[in-house]
Amino acid sequence: MPNDPLLQPYQLKHLTLRNRIIVTAHEPAYPEDGMPKERYRAYTVERARGGVAMTMTAGSAAVSKDSPPVFNNLLAYRDEIVPWIREMTDAVHEEGAAIMIQLTHLGRRTRWDKGDWLPVVAPSHHREAAHRAFPKKIEDWDIDRIIKDFADAAERMKAGGMDGVELEAYGHLIDQFASPLTNELDGPYGGSLDNRMRFCFDVLKAIRARVGDEFILGVRYTADECLPGGTDKAEGLEISKRLKESGLIDYLNIIRGHIDTDPGLTDVIPIQGMANSPHLDFAGEIRAATNFPTFHAAKIPDVATARHAIASGKVDMVGMTRAHMTDPHIVRKIIEKREEDIRPCVGANYCLDRIYQGGAAYCIHNAATGRELTMPHSIAKAHCRRKVVVVGTGPAGLEAARVAGERGHEVIVFEAASDPGGQVRLTAQSPRRREMISIIDWRMSQCEKLGVTFHFNTWAEAEAIQAENPDVVIIATGGLPHTEVLSRGNELVVSAWDIISGDAKPGTNVLIFDDAGDHAALQAAEFLANAGARVEIMTPDRSFAPEVMAMNLVPYMRSLQKLDVTFTVTYRLEAVEKSGNQLVAHVGSDYGGISKQRTFDQVVVNHGTIPLDELYFELKPFSSNLGEIAHDQMIAGVPQSVVRNAEGKFQLFRIGDAVAARNTHAAIYDALRLLKDI
Repeated sequence: MPNDPLLQPYQLKHLTLRNRIIVTAHEPAYPEDGMPKERYRAYTVERARGGVAMTMTAGSAAVSKDSPPVFNNLLAYRDEIVPWIREMTDAVHEEGAAIMIQLTHLGRRTRWDKGDWLPVVAPSHHREAAHRAFPKKIEDWDIDRIIKDFADAAERMKAGGMDGVELEAYGHLIDQFASPLTNELDGPYGGSLDNRMRFCFDVLKAIRARVGDEFILGVRYTADECLPGGTDKAEGLEISKRLKESGLIDYLNIIRGHIDTDPGLTDVIPIQGMANSPHLDFAGEIRAATNFPTFHAAKIPDVATARHAIASGKVDMVGMTRAHMTDPHIVRKIIEKREEDIRPCVGANYCLDRIYQGGAAYCIHNAATGRELTMPHSIAKAHCRRKVVVVGTGPAGLEAARVAGERGHEVIVFEAASDPGGQVRLTAQSPRRREMISIIDWRMSQCEKLGVTFHFNTWAEAEAIQAENPDVVIIATGGLPHTEVLSRGNELVVSAWDIISGDAKPGTNVLIFDDAGDHAALQAAEFLANAGARVEIMTPDRSFAPEVMAMNLVPYMRSLQKLDVTFTVTYRLEAVEKSGNQLVAHVGSDYGGISKQRTFDQVVVNHGTIPLDELYFELKPFSSNLGEIAHDQMIAGVPQSVVRNAEGKFQLFRIGDAVAARNTHAAIYDALRLLKDI
């Protein structure tokens, strides 16, 4: 596609970017000791290898010790970061991509009990809800120190070979100065817009004095906080013009919204079920008003939307950041006219939500992301062709079939249902989670290209499996809802699955006992409440739905609160008994000393799944490994060689929820790391 807008080069000052797609700054939380070591480098380089024009690392790297990361960020205030940065920038440049890094001082967007336990600083005492710290109101000597820290950090990044530095303003200290909501200083840094912008310009001037005029500098900032009393669109436009006219920066990176609360953050970085590219037109307005290089990213998950962003002139460079976590080779596939092979981002936000919960970023359906040192993004062919039989077409089974097919094996798949998908097909019945079905659809299309044979509406019997004379059998039969959790009355309850699938008619006064904390309970609650039921969700935990995580919770809460759903924490459903046409729920507490009764007409239990494993145990005696997976071999990435039954005719493995209730990512990871070596 020589005329494809996305494939046109772009000149940013002296830097020629090879196309119009970037990965914007984000912190996958892979640093070790605050340094971008081998794992971080491998992740970054993979996206450069995939063809992206520029990758921006860190979201964001801390410039000061009183800006301690609240998750595992890079520490740009340490001199020892320079050689690690140099190794990464050299490797990215070798792949033909540019690389920048984002620097920040978090201000109030952190905690005092992290790092060196220094007081949090901000231009007011106002606490940020998300991180809860009450800040010290910043003093003149703090300002001088932090400006120098920014300049020192930028100099380190230039020494490390970075093409440029982006300042993270939105929600962080620079923006806390700029916003009238968070700046209560008296002049020269408070009051008028001139004064509120002074800190940003002082930082930029100090950096320019250190790095010179050629080094690329940009700012990612909010041009409309969407908060009463905050920076509004008119003031945001004025800020944009002043940034351009300062002559200190080379591009604008536009954000709309605020990130001091989970709902605010989710509107800035929308998840599945929310509109695509919600702020693209706004970014286009800024570009039109300033006629200045403009970057933007916010739920631009597909090539068509990205192409529109460039072709329409709304932005100069389009960010596809989460999309590149799902598929780092998007640009290469566009060039090769293989757009249909791009693994789709489904907006599940497993990546970001895991980071904010203190973990590392993983894509819900690409288990190689973040594991580039051990897991392949492209599957190598096997030395000899084998026959692989897979039972089940949920995410584990389909990933097993896809990877085995990529290896060049003959693959036959059995599925009892008429359609693939397992629990994913069920969860995708909820409108907000409809995008999840792409996890299944993409794998089906890949399997069809690879010649995988499917037998739907086929209950796989042990004899039928053996009759195929397989070399390898993969049991990916998933699980069934586990509702047998009460001391009595288990036969009186229904599962969350029963509600979502429509197998159980909604009641009018319903208790959902959620002892799993995942999506199913909230999906069932939404279905019931929309049907007119009065709904209470009860959990023995101290918080509800912990497995759903922060940003995924936001759309549910917006819906469920409007529907007047009640949330009750720290109580346990112990038993249910029938009383006429009503159900009496016996409620206790893990904390002890509580016993009460409540009346409902329907009780729903969400307690995960129990494995559907009968077929596995039937086949086990006939297998050479008796079902054993050598964990050391799997972790080391070498073929499974266990032989426990010399008479066995095939290797047998089970994966996903057929082993134990986990999640979609775990199921796909099981399949990838086992099948890549079969």
